[in-house]
Amino acid sequence: MQRFETYLEQNLPKVTSFHPIYEEALGVMLKAGGKRFRPMLLLSIVEAYEPMLYEGALPVALAMEMFHTYSLIHDDLPAMDNADLRRGHQTLHKRFDEVTAILAGDALNSDAFYLIAKAPLREDVKIKLVELLARDGGSRGMVLGQALDCYFENKPLTLDEVKILHTNKTAKLIAVSLQMGAAIVRLDTKVQQALYDFGIDLGLLFQIQDDIIDETQSEEEAGKTTGNDGDKNSFINLLGLERTVQEADSLAHDLQERFEAFDERLQEALRPLMDQYLYRHKTKMCHPELDSGS
Repeated sequence: MQRFETYLEQNLPKVTSFHPIYEEALGVMLKAGGKRFRPMLLLSIVEAYEPMLYEGALPVALAMEMFHTYSLIHDDLPAMDNADLRRGHQTLHKRFDEVTAILAGDALNSDAFYLIAKAPLREDVKIKLVELLARDGGSRGMVLGQALDCYFENKPLTLDEVKILHTNKTAKLIAVSLQMGAAIVRLDTKVQQALYDFGIDLGLLFQIQDDIIDETQSEEEAGKTTGNDGDKNSFINLLGLERTVQEADSLAHDLQERFEAFDERLQEALRPLMDQYLYRHKTKMCHPELDSGS
């Protein structure tokens, strides 16, 4: 984590212009912290199989964090969630203004692909990485999830539809982080698919846990706006807190069993993250001060 944080601090977007706040706006939400879950997944895969490629993978990991941060900036906008707090700080449109937040998000989206294109990796690998991130971050993935989330406010969905919504909005970027790490080290396509499928369910668990945190924590504890999902198709609104916790427990147990079927190197690489996050809905309900925002 510290290696990535140092790299991030040293490679924040730098744009010389006479705009008084533009460069600051590009970097402020990146510097605000967060779990760094997606870049850690990607880098853990690389370190497990090809540690010599770790330095070359750092720009790709930063690209993942930039892309995720762009999605949060836009998700918090007045037209979407209208949130005041993210990662323990004012959301970008509150700190500056809505136009600045929109444009900063747009810039981080594009800069993510620029970082991948400039990474010191094989050209064919970089093309694959661009393809994967565009696939799961764009119209067939995260943006679709956001569209479903916003369009169906105050329009209750079925459990299967809610899972489709959050698979796109949250799970696919988590799954593709694993797949992109596997693509960098050129793992067998079957292994890549197994990691992606595992990541989809891990991402779905992540969203269910976020719904639990939203229901059980204050804004100060969670580091972001909570209690803001009353009109949304959240698992809590559909199932209630008790059944949502049961759903999280069941999914975490299934993921634990599937994780133990991975090869030893992969288990060793991912175990710290699995130990920290598989049952975080239990930990955070007991110790909410441990969470640091998305």
